[in-house]
Amino acid sequence: MPLAERRPPRTVRDVVRLGVKQFKAARLVFGHGTVNAFDEAAYLTLYALRLPPDELEPHLDTPLKPRQLEQVLRLFERRIRERKPAAYLTREAWLGDFRFYVDERVIVPRSYIAELLRDDLAPWLAEPGKIRTALDLCTGSGCLAILLAHSFPRARVDATDIAPAALAVARINVRQYRLGRRIRLVQSDLFSALCGKHYDLIVSNPPYVRTAIMRRLPQEYRREPEIALAGGKDGLDAVRIILHQAARHLNPGGLLVVEVGHNRKQVEKAFPRLAFTWPETAGGDDCVFLLAREQLHRSLVFSF
Repeated sequence: MPLAERRPPRTVRDVVRLGVKQFKAARLVFGHGTVNAFDEAAYLTLYALRLPPDELEPHLDTPLKPRQLEQVLRLFERRIRERKPAAYLTREAWLGDFRFYVDERVIVPRSYIAELLRDDLAPWLAEPGKIRTALDLCTGSGCLAILLAHSFPRARVDATDIAPAALAVARINVRQYRLGRRIRLVQSDLFSALCGKHYDLIVSNPPYVRTAIMRRLPQEYRREPEIALAGGKDGLDAVRIILHQAARHLNPGGLLVVEVGHNRKQVEKAFPRLAFTWPETAGGDDCVFLLAREQLHRSLVFSF
């Protein structure tokens, strides 16, 4: 091996290159905020150096002090050895400009619904200023509830999760964003603890991973809570309940927004009478559906 490749990294550029090489050799799996070895190495490097996650380029040729290099390499080594998503190592995850605390009690925030909320669900919500009540089902870390509160500043938001441990993490994030007066955290199995409550908007990123896929998940994904991922044989166990019960909890003119991974075919096959809208997201046009309350009322019988 040439001498130039054996000497320790000297700059941010060098150490990111080293991380990419190590991550590829270790065959790490990504998808928890980054999608490839370069992005992961860059993120962990910037985190270790206490630099903003979007400021790699200005610092590429910055020399590293021995202690800084040690901190970066330690994170690289943990990522490879422990096979945990990077977010569990750094205790943070990002959705756009929003930073959230995370740990192993919740799945790492990643939702195509977050993309749609950047534009306040336009054009499907003609008057976002009229949203006064919103619900985030399966809130996990509370990330979508917090994005709802920012997108619709006049709304009060309920955020539910079946797991008390997840709600403990959501409580940290709600407190950090100082939204305790507007976001109410509720332990609930979907709608079960919300009797009599109605909303202008309901969003949900429920468990939707099919049983066969759960058995084949890479180690990084198995580090996340199974209850937050497993959606039953066809991935639609929670989605069916949401579709059968959502209209009971929506105000007239209310909107339902649900993320289902890439399960569009399964959803449309299971509910052929529903006229789903599938907005384009970074994941394609098969990840998130929208339905108005009136569409649900016309098409579903509210019993199993």
